[in-house]
Amino acid sequence: MKKGFTIVEVSILFVIFLIVAFLVAPLSLDETMQAKNASRWRKVQGDFLNIHYSIGTQEDIHDFDFPTAFDSVMAGEIKSDTDLYKITYMNGTFPSAEYRFNNFKLTYSNAVVAYRLYESSSAGALGILMYDVNGPIGPNVWGKDVFGYNIYPDRFEPFCKNESLAKQRQDCSKSGTGLCCSSSYLISGSFN
Repeated sequence: MKKGFTIVEVSILFVIFLIVAFLVAPLSLDETMQAKNASRWRKVQGDFLNIHYSIGTQEDIHDFDFPTAFDSVMAGEIKSDTDLYKITYMNGTFPSAEYRFNNFKLTYSNAVVAYRLYESSSAGALGILMYDVNGPIGPNVWGKDVFGYNIYPDRFEPFCKNESLAKQRQDCSKSGTGLCCSSSYLISGSFN
């Protein structure tokens, strides 16, 4: 009668456990990082509300100088300019021209912020702002660590705020752009 396991049997079992661990660990790490980035995004919401409170509302949109006002409010937060880096959509494609930036600023909290103003503000929005919660460190993907706002004279509004939650979640998937995650994470409180 045989007692115990042979070295070969134990080795095979050990190899199977290692293979399973290597397959499961990246998924778990990605979900943990995603949850951490979504939490960071939710935490900065109050800061952006305070920025507009500090800037104050303007009665005449044409007299509102967003760059000057934003730069003066953010002066104590900006550490330096930072090099350009690539941001992709969640589906792996590169953003359209509307969602590209070239004036990246690194904050003392190691986030990256940039904005792009529209030439005309006929729809009421002055432009858009992107916020990368973990800075130049990857993945630099909309909806994973990069989130955004529409800039209005009196507020910042997360992308897709007026879209249905179902549409936001659809865009906040591997087949979507990830832009709607900016609102979806604030509404649902989770990244799934």
